[in-house]
Amino acid sequence: MAVVALSSSTSLFSTVKFHYSFSRTPIVSLHYNPPRLSSSPKSNRQKEGAGQKKQLGQSKDERSTRGNVVESQSTKAFGINRKDKDFMFDSKDQQVEPSNLQDSAFLNAVVKVYCTHTAPDYSLPWQKQRQYTSTGSAFMIGDRKLLTNAHCVEHDTQVKVKRRGDDSKYVAKVLARGIDCDVALLSVESEEFWRDVEPLRFGRLPHLQDSVTVVGYPLGGDTISVTKGVVSRIEVTSYAHGSSDLLGIQIDAAINPGNSGGPAFNDQGECIGVAFQVYRSEEAENIGYVIPTTVVSHFLTDYEKNGRYTGFPCLGVLIQKLENPALRACLKVQSIEGVLVRRVEPTSDANNVLKEGDVIVSFDDVRVGCEGTVPFRSNERIAFHYLISQKFAGDTAELGIIRSGTTMKTKIVLNPRVHLVPYHIDEGPPSYLIIAGLVFTPLSEPLIEEECEDSIGLKLLAKARYSLARFKGEQIVILSQVLANEVNIGYEDMSNQQVVKFNGTPIKNIHHLAHLIDSCKDRYLCFEFEDSYVAVLEREAVATASSSILRDYGIPSERSSDLLKPYADTLEGDQPTEKEFGDSPVSNFEIGSDGLLWA
Repeated sequence: MAVVALSSSTSLFSTVKFHYSFSRTPIVSLHYNPPRLSSSPKSNRQKEGAGQKKQLGQSKDERSTRGNVVESQSTKAFGINRKDKDFMFDSKDQQVEPSNLQDSAFLNAVVKVYCTHTAPDYSLPWQKQRQYTSTGSAFMIGDRKLLTNAHCVEHDTQVKVKRRGDDSKYVAKVLARGIDCDVALLSVESEEFWRDVEPLRFGRLPHLQDSVTVVGYPLGGDTISVTKGVVSRIEVTSYAHGSSDLLGIQIDAAINPGNSGGPAFNDQGECIGVAFQVYRSEEAENIGYVIPTTVVSHFLTDYEKNGRYTGFPCLGVLIQKLENPALRACLKVQSIEGVLVRRVEPTSDANNVLKEGDVIVSFDDVRVGCEGTVPFRSNERIAFHYLISQKFAGDTAELGIIRSGTTMKTKIVLNPRVHLVPYHIDEGPPSYLIIAGLVFTPLSEPLIEEECEDSIGLKLLAKARYSLARFKGEQIVILSQVLANEVNIGYEDMSNQQVVKFNGTPIKNIHHLAHLIDSCKDRYLCFEFEDSYVAVLEREAVATASSSILRDYGIPSERSSDLLKPYADTLEGDQPTEKEFGDSPVSNFEIGSDGLLWA
């Protein structure tokens, strides 16, 4: 997206070049929004990705040996058989001197991406916003596949690519999106597109001060652009678009709007990562970020194994550092190591194994330091999250823990984190249900962005930021707005309020609410909201007024297509209505004053 330097602010931005101009608004969201040109009276603020709300990300990188994490060869890191999948080719003929990089033939594998986006309108969920266009970069990786950033093709309706020096554009298909790692896989059916070009070869994780060259199609022209710098830092960093924390490479080479999805090369002409975001601050300069090939490896291997992208797993615990000697002594930890478990996510497998007060001292026999770090290569340490990032969904990890002074080993199944309030709506348009003009929809971060935080209310925002899902499938269902009609007189001013019960039954999610309404035989429909507010409608009057309300407001259906399917209650028992919040930071990497962070 467009990169805007903001005064008196610090932000992370993804870097897609839009054809439209942007208002210079401070960034608070996790992904970009296009210029809103719809008829909705809601906010038109344009927001880009800021790494304020994060979730643990994972990447497939190094293997642990004797308690230290060491680099693996690039062919092994991708977990793909070269006989079956030609994601890499021999670099013997590709090694070039830095001065000759711009003339190298393998730059022909870098293409320009043209994407037309049509994003959902979360305030009016039965329609979409006006389409907009953006440009980015991509590159060929073999097996007739292209790699780019997920935010380059978000909400795409048409994707086209153009080769270097060509005047023809070819239609591309999005095969998979990794929202958390900001990587997407494309394919092009045209034979001509792949003619006389070699895919790029992936290299290993670079070292500090290694030269790096970023190639892509940024603003300032239509031809390929090359910028050069060095590797400044390698650590677990915030991914702005994916609201996650993964291994990232910080470089000082210029990364501008349009560079997103383009490759970064080392001096041997090997691709060492994908350009995807920059850091803007009055106090910092030339800070760009590259997704390392180890993260790309995890994405590709996941896709090859499952036929789709399943995402990165997490441990599902809130941990605290153990730097204080008195705290370690109180917990009967004799050595200077380990992290304290402060809370366990109810939806994670760790909830069946770990307890509050446990101390995690090792992960797959790699010792965890008292600052929450583990050994990484030689003379380096990296965040504990990195070990989890090497796993895949469904993998098992062995934890060494200390419980009440007793050391023990336990195994935990790692799975992707279940978010009560999702950061992205991945599968089609948002769900909605209209009953007598009352518009119900699940609370999501895109909806919060669109509605503006002021209109959501502090109590609902607190739940969105700090509450945990207590069971899979749980949603916060809100009354988004009321479409005025005689049947709902007195409720017209209600908006953005959480509905907690219907006719006395606690609501689990919006599909559950639709099921309760459809099966209701009572005379009245009673909706109970937060703060004990109640809205009551007569069932027969609702049925009579529904069709006229839809016609008056030009709404095609009273509910989204996903709610037309039969409701299957896969949840165990009735869940409590009271929600605990306020003691669990939503970020999985940001360390607050209490020293807590999510693993």
